[in-house]
Amino acid sequence: MKVLIVCHGNICRSPMAEGILKFKLEKNRKKHIQVESAGFEPYHKGDEPDNRAKATMKKHHIDISNKRANLFKVSDFDDFDHIYFMDDNNLNYIKSFARNEFDLAKTDYILNTTNPGKNYSVPDPYYGGNEGFEMVYKLLDSACEKLCKTL
Repeated sequence: MKVLIVCHGNICRSPMAEGILKFKLEKNRKKHIQVESAGFEPYHKGDEPDNRAKATMKKHHIDISNKRANLFKVSDFDDFDHIYFMDDNNLNYIKSFARNEFDLAKTDYILNTTNPGKNYSVPDPYYGGNEGFEMVYKLLDSACEKLCKTL
């Protein structure tokens, strides 16, 4: 099984979620599940995660420093079983890439794992301070815990 997690630039929320989910899957010996992340905006392609994201994750004993931002592509609908996104803006991007309803059926808000059908967004912490990254960590940790149990 393959899971993709996407956000705007792939330097904050989605690499954090990727790191958290990988950590939880490994801890629960679910090595058959692969997790990756991607973004929609090309200006961060190849960049490391935001330093605040790396520091927040390190505080929780998860290292995401080797992650490099990459872009979402149409073929991701073929390559991944589930695609989770962070907010309404990401949904609009996904809809613009989707070829059909089957593609869209693979996608969902990541917070629908903890709040089914509510379509809550994970706020983008990029333009704020360190506390925003910690709040995002807590939201994603809960969502990834639920994902780990259901995948």
